[in-house]
Amino acid sequence: MPNSAPSQLNGHTMKQTSGYSATQIGLHWIVTVLVAGQYIFKDSIASAWEAYTQGQEIAFSPLVFAHVAGGMLILSFVLWRLALRFTRGVPPAPENEPGPLKTLSHVAHWGFYAVLAAMSVTGGMMWIGDITAAAQAHNVLKIVLLAMIALHVLAVPFHRIVLKNNVMSRMIRPGV
Repeated sequence: MPNSAPSQLNGHTMKQTSGYSATQIGLHWIVTVLVAGQYIFKDSIASAWEAYTQGQEIAFSPLVFAHVAGGMLILSFVLWRLALRFTRGVPPAPENEPGPLKTLSHVAHWGFYAVLAAMSVTGGMMWIGDITAAAQAHNVLKIVLLAMIALHVLAVPFHRIVLKNNVMSRMIRPGV
């Protein structure tokens, strides 16, 4: 069993472990691949949405289906990750990470959960509910998510080169 110490979030105690579990790591990388697929193969869903908004018939497309299924899977995996975060906990930030960066990292991780969930929900609302505001929100969130991903990826060399810690190893090897 990992060593754990409680941490606080809005007055609620959360466990803190020495590392992420294999399940947490697996879910991180599965969501990464799914999100990449959503962006790489977005043209089919964009074309289908354009046809739909113009009142045209939409023929079945495996890529459109994959986009919808991918969004549902992402939401499911985000909820699973949140459940694991509350039940198992997460490792603490590296000791040499300055306080403001620890806070930024914490906010960014919660932001990822929120934006990924909101992308899935707004995507569903635009198709199922024909809600134009959801489509607009989905398009804005897509840009926000790309910016967050860029910062998340850039944090790896920053941690390695500037802070001289190997925070990336936590997403490769499960903690003890």
